[in-house]
Amino acid sequence: MGTAVVILILVVIIVLALTSVKKRIKYGSSCCGTHDAPPAKIKVKDKNKSHYSFSYTLNVDGMHCANCARRIENALNATEGVWATVTLENKTVQVYSKNILTEEELSKKISDAGYTLINLHAL
Repeated sequence: MGTAVVILILVVIIVLALTSVKKRIKYGSSCCGTHDAPPAKIKVKDKNKSHYSFSYTLNVDGMHCANCARRIENALNATEGVWATVTLENKTVQVYSKNILTEEELSKKISDAGYTLINLHAL
C-alpha cells in the first residue's frame, strides 16, 4: 500500500512538471510575471516594404520572451502607418514607417509598453 502511494505522488509530480514545461515552451518564460498566452497580435494590413519611406532599428532593453516581443510589436503596430517586427535574439525591433517618427515618439511607445529604448538607428 505504501508503495502505491509513493508511485501515485511521483506520477502527480511528473504530470505537473510536464505541464509546466509544455506551457513554458508554448508561451515563454515568466519574465513578464505571467505564463499566459501572449496578447492578441495587432496585424498590419500593408506589409509591402516599398510603401514605407522610413526605416528604424531600435535596441530595446527588457525583452526576454515571446510575450515581451508581442507587447512591443503591438504597441508600435497600433500606430497608423507603422509596421514593427521584433528579433528577440538580439533584442532589436525593425520599424517601418510611412511618416517620420522621432526618437521621443518611439521611446514613449516602447516605455508605455513597459520597456526601455536604448538607442535608435534611422536607415
